[in-house]
Amino acid sequence: MKFLVLGAGQAGYAVIFDLIRSPRLDKVIVADRNVERLRLIKERLADEKIVPVELDVTNAEETANLMANSDVTLSCITSPYNYELAKIALQAKSHFCDLGGDEPTFKKQLFLDDVAKEQGVTIIPNIGMVPGMVAILAHCAAQSMDELYEIRMRAGAVPIEPESLLLQHSLSLSVDRLINEYSNSCKIVRDGKIYKVPSLTDVENIEFPKPIGKLEAFNTAGGVSALAETFGDKVQHLDFKMIRVPGHCEQMKILRDLGLMDTGARKLPDGNDVRPLDFFKQLLKEKMPVDQPDLVVMRVTVTGVKDKKPIQHVWECVDYGDQANGISAAAKMTAFPASIIGQMIARKDIEERGVLRQEQAVPIKLFLAEMASRGISLTMAERSPVHEAI
Repeated sequence: MKFLVLGAGQAGYAVIFDLIRSPRLDKVIVADRNVERLRLIKERLADEKIVPVELDVTNAEETANLMANSDVTLSCITSPYNYELAKIALQAKSHFCDLGGDEPTFKKQLFLDDVAKEQGVTIIPNIGMVPGMVAILAHCAAQSMDELYEIRMRAGAVPIEPESLLLQHSLSLSVDRLINEYSNSCKIVRDGKIYKVPSLTDVENIEFPKPIGKLEAFNTAGGVSALAETFGDKVQHLDFKMIRVPGHCEQMKILRDLGLMDTGARKLPDGNDVRPLDFFKQLLKEKMPVDQPDLVVMRVTVTGVKDKKPIQHVWECVDYGDQANGISAAAKMTAFPASIIGQMIARKDIEERGVLRQEQAVPIKLFLAEMASRGISLTMAERSPVHEAI
């Protein structure tokens, strides 16, 4: 198997960490324009199968050349690039996956379906944790029911010791991803109809067993992915909410309401123009802590009817980072599903061609077994719902 990993950040590092542990891997090219990141990956992982390459992905010719020599390309870079990268993958006839999170980009990728089928290429966007794994688990539970009532997905990374941290959070992944989740609108299904609602709204309390305890969950963009279209006419309620430390949502909402996430230019008193969002991103990179010990918590609840009885399936997971290998819980739970699904394509466990929705394309039993082999336990409990489905 030959892989190309675009992006040598925290998620890219974790993807490569997982890939090189496969006995069937022949080579993994890691490409980034940041030479220092490439050096660190080669130095820290010290595996001869890793080939670092300096690359700006806006250079379509060089990117296509690298893809043409790879069985599967995994994009771990900012999501707006992924549509153009998917088109280049079609040209190079390389299967393509990305971590996603940007709904407009995903919608454009869907239009590549016919060409992908003609070229014999598989494209699966949104294969991280959110969007990605939560949708796979929700779809699995929903498929086992005769009727559906609601799908509620909750997941997120939280620092283990948040009290001393700015905004009670750390940058486990990129600033761009964080801003995208907090500033864009969110797709939900309510009373059987699809709506768009603002992010950083509808805060709810959520509790996990000690020592984790009480956390909060709120609307953020991108988590629902294609599930609203898949189940929109079958459920009364469907949503995704990000899990964070209590109080984080209100702090971020204040910063957004101040205009710090605005993309339009503002003229300063000295006559210079500045985009508030650019300034805000720079401040977050400078001020927010990184590499803090964290954990990921996840709960996916699907309620419906089976054999004429109300039923509820609840997926849960709590997973910690791998500090010994420099991998945060957020990076691990984003990257390992991507590595697993990429390897499924390379091994032909997934043979369908076209632009596929991860929740429909990924074989769930094999996926769960692969996650378990990495020490990540995704458990599902069946119980009676608090209220009956109607």
